[in-house]
Amino acid sequence: MMTIKLDGKKLAEKVKTRLIQRIADLKSKGIKPKLVVILVGGDEASKIYVRNKHRTAQKLGIETQDIRLQRTVKESELLTLIKTLNADDSVHGILVQLPLPEQIDAKGVINAIKPEKDVDGFNPQNVGSLFLNDPHSLPCTPAGILQFFEEYHLPVCGKHVVIVGRSNIVGRPMAAIMLNHDATVTITHSKTKNLRKLTRQADILIVAIGKAEFITGEDIKPGAIVIDVGMNRNENGKLVGDVEHSSVNERASYLTPVPGGVGPMTIAMLMEQTVNFAERSADFDGKNVFNS
Repeated sequence: MMTIKLDGKKLAEKVKTRLIQRIADLKSKGIKPKLVVILVGGDEASKIYVRNKHRTAQKLGIETQDIRLQRTVKESELLTLIKTLNADDSVHGILVQLPLPEQIDAKGVINAIKPEKDVDGFNPQNVGSLFLNDPHSLPCTPAGILQFFEEYHLPVCGKHVVIVGRSNIVGRPMAAIMLNHDATVTITHSKTKNLRKLTRQADILIVAIGKAEFITGEDIKPGAIVIDVGMNRNENGKLVGDVEHSSVNERASYLTPVPGGVGPMTIAMLMEQTVNFAERSADFDGKNVFNS
Protein backbone atom coordinates (compact mmCIF):
# COMPACT_ATOMS: atom_id res chain seq x y z
CA MET A 1 0.00 0.00 0.00
CA MET A 2 1.25 3.46 -0.93
CA THR A 3 0.96 5.71 2.13
CA ILE A 4 0.37 9.39 1.38
CA LYS A 5 2.16 11.89 3.61
CA LEU A 6 -0.03 14.59 5.13
CA ASP A 7 2.42 17.43 4.72
CA GLY A 8 1.98 19.85 7.63
CA LYS A 9 4.71 22.21 6.49
CA LYS A 10 3.16 22.69 3.07
CA LEU A 11 -0.35 23.09 4.47
CA ALA A 12 0.82 25.54 7.14
CA GLU A 13 2.34 27.73 4.43
CA LYS A 14 -0.96 27.65 2.57
CA VAL A 15 -2.82 28.72 5.72
CA LYS A 16 -0.36 31.55 6.34
CA THR A 17 -0.60 32.72 2.72
CA ARG A 18 -4.35 33.12 2.97
CA LEU A 19 -3.90 35.08 6.20
CA ILE A 20 -1.79 37.75 4.51
CA GLN A 21 -4.74 39.39 2.72
CA ARG A 22 -6.92 39.24 5.81
CA ILE A 23 -4.19 40.93 7.86
CA ALA A 24 -3.78 43.58 5.15
CA ASP A 25 -7.54 44.24 5.19
CA LEU A 26 -7.45 44.71 8.95
CA LYS A 27 -4.48 47.08 8.78
CA SER A 28 -6.26 49.15 6.12
CA LYS A 29 -8.92 49.73 8.75
CA GLY A 30 -6.36 50.73 11.36
CA ILE A 31 -6.35 47.38 13.18
CA LYS A 32 -3.14 45.46 13.76
CA PRO A 33 -3.67 41.91 15.07
CA LYS A 34 -1.73 41.45 18.29
CA LEU A 35 -0.84 38.27 20.17
CA VAL A 36 0.62 38.24 23.68
CA VAL A 37 2.41 35.09 24.84
CA ILE A 38 3.24 34.69 28.54
CA LEU A 39 6.03 32.30 29.46
CA VAL A 40 6.63 31.49 33.14
CA GLY A 41 9.99 29.98 34.02
CA GLY A 42 12.71 28.65 31.76
CA ASP A 43 11.46 25.34 30.31
CA GLU A 44 13.63 24.84 27.22
CA ALA A 45 10.96 23.16 25.10
CA SER A 46 8.54 25.99 25.89
CA LYS A 47 11.18 28.60 25.01
CA ILE A 48 11.69 27.02 21.59
CA TYR A 49 7.95 26.82 20.96
CA VAL A 50 7.43 30.47 21.98
CA ARG A 51 10.33 31.55 19.77
CA ASN A 52 8.78 29.76 16.77
CA LYS A 53 5.44 31.46 17.43
CA HIS A 54 7.15 34.83 17.60
CA ARG A 55 9.00 34.32 14.31
CA THR A 56 5.88 33.17 12.48
CA ALA A 57 3.86 36.14 13.75
CA GLN A 58 6.56 38.59 12.68
CA LYS A 59 6.70 37.13 9.17
CA LEU A 60 2.94 37.53 8.80
CA GLY A 61 2.81 41.04 10.21
CA ILE A 62 1.03 40.06 13.41
CA GLU A 63 2.27 42.13 16.32
CA THR A 64 3.53 39.85 19.05
CA GLN A 65 4.66 40.47 22.60
CA ASP A 66 6.44 37.83 24.62
CA ILE A 67 6.25 38.36 28.37
CA ARG A 68 8.69 36.26 30.37
CA LEU A 69 8.13 35.89 34.10
CA GLN A 70 10.33 34.31 36.74
CA ARG A 71 9.46 30.77 37.78
CA THR A 72 8.85 32.09 41.30
CA VAL A 73 6.18 34.58 40.20
CA LYS A 74 3.09 34.67 42.41
CA GLU A 75 -0.23 33.52 40.99
CA SER A 76 -1.79 36.85 41.96
CA GLU A 77 0.80 38.71 39.85
CA LEU A 78 0.06 36.55 36.82
CA LEU A 79 -3.69 37.05 37.23
CA THR A 80 -3.21 40.82 37.52
CA LEU A 81 -1.24 40.77 34.26
CA ILE A 82 -3.98 38.81 32.50
CA LYS A 83 -6.61 41.24 33.80
CA THR A 84 -4.61 44.13 32.31
CA LEU A 85 -4.29 42.37 28.95
CA ASN A 86 -8.01 41.52 28.96
CA ALA A 87 -8.77 45.23 29.23
CA ASP A 88 -6.31 46.27 26.52
CA ASP A 89 -8.24 46.68 23.26
CA SER A 90 -5.02 46.51 21.22
CA VAL A 91 -4.50 42.89 22.36
CA HIS A 92 -6.54 40.33 20.40
CA GLY A 93 -5.05 37.06 21.62
CA ILE A 94 -3.61 35.94 24.96
CA LEU A 95 -1.73 32.69 25.39
CA VAL A 96 -0.18 31.42 28.63
CA GLN A 97 2.39 28.76 27.78
CA LEU A 98 1.86 25.51 29.70
CA PRO A 99 3.01 23.86 31.88
CA LEU A 100 3.04 26.34 34.76
CA PRO A 101 5.02 26.05 38.02
CA GLU A 102 3.31 24.12 40.78
CA GLN A 103 2.52 27.22 42.88
CA ILE A 104 0.18 28.44 40.13
CA ASP A 105 -3.28 26.99 39.52
CA ALA A 106 -3.31 26.50 35.76
CA LYS A 107 -7.09 26.11 35.71
CA GLY A 108 -7.56 29.46 37.43
CA VAL A 109 -5.20 31.14 34.98
CA ILE A 110 -6.97 29.69 31.94
CA ASN A 111 -10.35 30.72 33.37
CA ALA A 112 -9.07 34.27 33.82
CA ILE A 113 -8.44 34.82 30.09
CA LYS A 114 -11.44 36.40 28.38
CA PRO A 115 -13.05 33.85 26.04
CA GLU A 116 -12.83 36.29 23.11
CA LYS A 117 -9.03 36.53 23.58
CA ASP A 118 -8.46 32.85 24.42
CA VAL A 119 -6.46 31.78 21.35
CA ASP A 120 -5.76 28.35 22.88
CA GLY A 121 -9.48 27.59 23.21
CA PHE A 122 -9.07 26.30 26.77
CA ASN A 123 -11.43 28.66 28.61
CA PRO A 124 -14.46 26.66 29.91
CA GLN A 125 -16.86 28.88 27.95
CA ASN A 126 -15.05 28.06 24.70
CA VAL A 127 -14.82 24.37 25.61
CA GLY A 128 -18.55 24.30 26.33
CA SER A 129 -19.36 26.00 23.04
CA LEU A 130 -17.26 23.41 21.19
CA PHE A 131 -19.11 20.50 22.80
CA LEU A 132 -22.44 22.18 21.96
CA ASN A 133 -21.33 22.33 18.31
CA ASP A 134 -21.17 26.13 18.34
CA PRO A 135 -17.40 26.68 18.44
CA HIS A 136 -16.04 30.18 19.01
CA SER A 137 -12.43 29.10 19.50
CA LEU A 138 -10.71 25.77 18.90
CA PRO A 139 -7.57 24.46 20.60
CA CYS A 140 -4.84 24.96 18.02
CA THR A 141 -3.63 21.36 17.62
CA PRO A 142 -7.10 19.86 17.02
CA ALA A 143 -7.89 22.78 14.71
CA GLY A 144 -4.76 21.99 12.72
CA ILE A 145 -5.70 18.32 12.49
CA LEU A 146 -9.11 19.26 11.17
CA GLN A 147 -7.43 21.25 8.40
CA PHE A 148 -5.73 18.07 7.14
CA PHE A 149 -9.10 16.45 6.54
CA GLU A 150 -10.41 19.50 4.74
CA GLU A 151 -7.29 20.05 2.61
CA TYR A 152 -6.95 16.42 1.51
CA HIS A 153 -10.72 15.90 1.16
CA LEU A 154 -10.72 13.03 3.63
CA PRO A 155 -14.25 12.06 4.69
CA VAL A 156 -15.07 12.09 8.41
CA CYS A 157 -18.84 11.64 8.35
CA GLY A 158 -19.78 8.11 9.39
CA LYS A 159 -16.18 7.06 10.01
CA HIS A 160 -14.99 5.37 13.21
CA VAL A 161 -12.45 7.67 14.83
CA VAL A 162 -10.32 6.24 17.63
CA ILE A 163 -8.37 8.73 19.71
CA VAL A 164 -5.49 7.50 21.86
CA GLY A 165 -5.14 10.02 24.70
CA ARG A 166 -7.70 12.06 26.63
CA SER A 167 -5.86 15.32 27.40
CA ASN A 168 -7.69 18.63 27.51
CA ILE A 169 -5.26 19.91 24.89
CA VAL A 170 -5.83 17.26 22.19
CA GLY A 171 -7.89 14.18 23.01
CA ARG A 172 -11.07 15.64 24.48
CA PRO A 173 -11.51 18.60 22.11
CA MET A 174 -10.59 16.38 19.14
CA ALA A 175 -13.40 14.02 20.12
CA ALA A 176 -15.87 16.91 20.13
CA ILE A 177 -14.69 18.15 16.74
CA MET A 178 -15.04 14.71 15.19
CA LEU A 179 -18.52 14.30 16.71
CA ASN A 180 -19.47 17.69 15.30
CA HIS A 181 -18.45 16.33 11.89
CA ASP A 182 -20.67 13.25 12.29
CA ALA A 183 -18.00 10.68 13.07
CA THR A 184 -18.42 7.83 15.54
CA VAL A 185 -15.80 8.45 18.22
CA THR A 186 -14.00 6.21 20.69
CA ILE A 187 -11.59 7.76 23.20
CA THR A 188 -8.94 5.47 24.68
CA HIS A 189 -6.46 6.14 27.46
CA SER A 190 -4.15 4.53 30.01
CA LYS A 191 -7.01 2.68 31.73
CA THR A 192 -8.55 1.32 28.52
CA LYS A 193 -8.71 -2.47 28.28
CA ASN A 194 -7.93 -4.16 24.96
CA LEU A 195 -6.58 -0.88 23.56
CA ARG A 196 -5.01 -2.43 20.49
CA LYS A 197 -8.23 -4.23 19.60
CA LEU A 198 -9.89 -0.82 19.42
CA THR A 199 -7.11 0.84 17.40
CA ARG A 200 -7.40 -1.93 14.80
CA GLN A 201 -11.06 -0.96 14.29
CA ALA A 202 -10.31 2.69 13.49
CA ASP A 203 -10.93 4.20 10.09
CA ILE A 204 -9.16 7.25 11.50
CA LEU A 205 -6.61 6.87 14.29
CA ILE A 206 -5.42 9.96 16.18
CA VAL A 207 -2.55 9.25 18.56
CA ALA A 208 -1.63 11.77 21.28
CA ILE A 209 -0.36 9.71 24.17
CA GLY A 210 3.19 10.99 24.63
CA LYS A 211 4.92 7.61 24.31
CA ALA A 212 7.58 7.18 21.66
CA GLU A 213 6.53 4.87 18.80
CA PHE A 214 3.76 3.33 20.89
CA ILE A 215 1.54 2.42 17.93
CA THR A 216 2.96 0.00 15.35
CA GLY A 217 1.74 -1.32 12.02
CA GLU A 218 0.10 -4.30 13.73
CA ASP A 219 -2.08 -1.92 15.73
CA ILE A 220 -3.87 -0.31 12.80
CA LYS A 221 -6.50 -1.29 10.29
CA PRO A 222 -5.22 -1.57 6.70
CA GLY A 223 -6.02 1.65 4.90
CA ALA A 224 -6.54 3.68 8.05
CA ILE A 225 -5.79 7.41 8.23
CA VAL A 226 -3.25 7.93 11.01
CA ILE A 227 -2.59 11.28 12.72
CA ASP A 228 0.54 11.24 14.86
CA VAL A 229 0.52 14.11 17.38
CA GLY A 230 3.52 12.87 19.38
CA MET A 231 6.88 14.60 19.71
CA ASN A 232 9.36 12.45 21.63
CA ARG A 233 13.04 11.59 21.75
CA ASN A 234 13.86 7.91 21.41
CA GLU A 235 16.78 6.16 23.12
CA ASN A 236 19.11 7.44 20.40
CA GLY A 237 17.97 11.02 20.82
CA LYS A 238 16.08 11.04 17.52
CA LEU A 239 12.83 13.00 17.30
CA VAL A 240 9.98 10.53 16.82
CA GLY A 241 6.22 10.47 17.18
CA ASP A 242 3.80 8.28 19.10
CA VAL A 243 3.62 6.07 16.00
CA GLU A 244 6.31 3.73 14.70
CA HIS A 245 6.40 5.05 11.15
CA SER A 246 8.32 2.36 9.28
CA SER A 247 5.73 -0.33 10.03
CA VAL A 248 2.68 1.95 9.93
CA ASN A 249 3.75 3.19 6.49
CA GLU A 250 3.09 -0.32 5.18
CA ARG A 251 -0.56 -0.29 6.24
CA ALA A 252 -1.88 3.27 6.51
CA SER A 253 -3.43 5.16 3.59
CA TYR A 254 -2.45 8.56 5.02
CA LEU A 255 0.03 9.48 7.77
CA THR A 256 1.33 12.70 9.28
CA PRO A 257 5.14 12.78 9.49
CA VAL A 258 7.16 13.67 12.58
CA PRO A 259 8.50 16.29 12.35
CA GLY A 260 6.66 18.28 9.70
CA GLY A 261 3.13 17.08 10.37
CA VAL A 262 0.89 18.33 13.16
CA GLY A 263 3.47 20.70 14.69
CA PRO A 264 3.57 23.36 11.93
CA MET A 265 -0.21 23.33 11.75
CA THR A 266 -0.54 24.08 15.46
CA ILE A 267 1.37 27.34 15.06
CA ALA A 268 -0.47 28.22 11.84
CA MET A 269 -3.80 27.80 13.61
CA LEU A 270 -2.61 30.02 16.45
CA MET A 271 -1.97 32.76 13.91
CA GLU A 272 -5.34 32.21 12.26
CA GLN A 273 -7.12 32.31 15.59
CA THR A 274 -5.47 35.64 16.41
CA VAL A 275 -6.66 37.07 13.09
CA ASN A 276 -10.16 35.68 13.71
CA PHE A 277 -10.30 37.48 17.03
CA ALA A 278 -8.99 40.73 15.54
CA GLU A 279 -11.72 40.60 12.90
CA ARG A 280 -14.40 39.92 15.47
CA SER A 281 -13.21 42.74 17.69
CA ALA A 282 -13.61 45.12 14.77
CA ASP A 283 -16.93 43.69 13.58
CA PHE A 284 -15.04 42.91 10.41
CA ASP A 285 -16.78 40.49 8.08
CA GLY A 286 -13.79 38.27 7.39
CA LYS A 287 -13.82 34.55 6.81
CA ASN A 288 -13.81 32.47 9.98
CA VAL A 289 -12.60 28.99 9.06
CA PHE A 290 -13.91 27.50 12.28
CA ASN A 291 -17.53 28.37 11.52
CA SER A 292 -17.44 28.02 7.74
